[in-house]
Amino acid sequence: MLSKKQTQLPIFITSNSPFKSSLFFIIIFLTAWFLLLFFWLPPTNPIHINLHRAYHLISNHIINSHMHRQPFLVYIYDMPSEFNLGLVKNCHHLNMHRDMCPHVANHGLGQPLQHVNAVGPACWFATNQFTAAMIFHARLENHPLRTWDPSRATLFYVPFYGGLHASSKFRETNLTARDELAVRFSEFLESQPWWQRNNGKDHFVVLGRTAWDFMRTKSGPDYGASTLLNLPRVQNLSVLAIERNPWTGTNQHGIPYPSYFHPCTSSQVLTWQHSMRLSKRPHLFSFVGAPRKGLQRAAIRDELIKQCGESIRCKLLTCRYGSGASNKCSSPSEILGVMSKSQFCLQAPGDSFTRRSTFDSVLAGCIPVFFSRHTAYTQYMWYLPQDAEEYSVYINGENGNATRRIEDELMNIPTDRVERMRNKVIDLIPRVTYKHPNASDDGEFEDAVDVAVAALANHVQSLLSKD
Repeated sequence: MLSKKQTQLPIFITSNSPFKSSLFFIIIFLTAWFLLLFFWLPPTNPIHINLHRAYHLISNHIINSHMHRQPFLVYIYDMPSEFNLGLVKNCHHLNMHRDMCPHVANHGLGQPLQHVNAVGPACWFATNQFTAAMIFHARLENHPLRTWDPSRATLFYVPFYGGLHASSKFRETNLTARDELAVRFSEFLESQPWWQRNNGKDHFVVLGRTAWDFMRTKSGPDYGASTLLNLPRVQNLSVLAIERNPWTGTNQHGIPYPSYFHPCTSSQVLTWQHSMRLSKRPHLFSFVGAPRKGLQRAAIRDELIKQCGESIRCKLLTCRYGSGASNKCSSPSEILGVMSKSQFCLQAPGDSFTRRSTFDSVLAGCIPVFFSRHTAYTQYMWYLPQDAEEYSVYINGENGNATRRIEDELMNIPTDRVERMRNKVIDLIPRVTYKHPNASDDGEFEDAVDVAVAALANHVQSLLSKD
């Protein structure tokens, strides 16, 4: 029998009430649903955003996870103007094909672009492929690891715009005049007390052209190159070039060609990466480029253009040069528009093994297809994964053999592997990109300059430890 107190309780909480059982299950269900929403869809707040940003940008360090990084500082030489800024002042005569004045503006970034979507226009420039030395210099001048005290420096940067000078002398028939500035550069190095300390092994120079433009020999053909990299003293320092000699360039290190994207903040990088992950890619593959003449590599290009033109799954953007020619390849929006809508981008060698288009394709999240190992694999070891299959496709075209049907090769790659490769390519964007020289170094992603000086510091410290 119930006590008087018990009988006064509401009936729905008595032990035998069916309503009580229902209420109990409702409470359990709502609690479980709340927990599911909280953990599966966490609230969007600044903490979550920071964690999200860190997750994606930390992946930028994975390639160098095997590398133990020592602390280091970089000293920049104050060079006579004839080696850098003096050359820029003569910008109308730096290249026999074009006026370089628009291209050397904004520390080598070139003219701002106004019609690239997804990220603020302040990030985009019509950057010339041969201005890496200027951009590198401007980045280091504002770099947090710069020191004004040479006694504290691990690395010594010698800002010589040798590529700009070389292109101004390609038609110089007087070899002494062509090599004159290179010889003075070598003499300048030897006169510096900090050069003497380690015989230049801790010094480096950045050249915005291929190494071949500085390696003229007496026995080889003369394509207009200087002998800068053959000078004995210069062979002691480290040379950062957009293309190295993969056979004898033991002191040469490949750095990316500059593309068009120069972000100021990590948020801008994330925004662009996100847009490339979401980009619809109706074309299986594409080729952006022009035919070549008189080169063994011309056969590869002709075959690629032929196969692309015959395939309904390929988008072909043919570059045309010459007076009056309409050249869509001069439009960054045209190039990125094609690549961002393609799953694979064919990267045939150009006038040399490498080409800027490789880095345009990475920027567009397009998986590069290589036909020579020297287009990337032997060039950019600081920047690209050791396992080339993680981010690229290789079809052997070393001996002019590119007749295999490219469409069939690419169609046979499983969809899930394509997805993994594309994600890896998009993850590579920060480290092959040159930040804007005025970028705030928020420390959340490394750009091409950060990667280079860190790897170079390790390299130099390893060299000196052997002495």
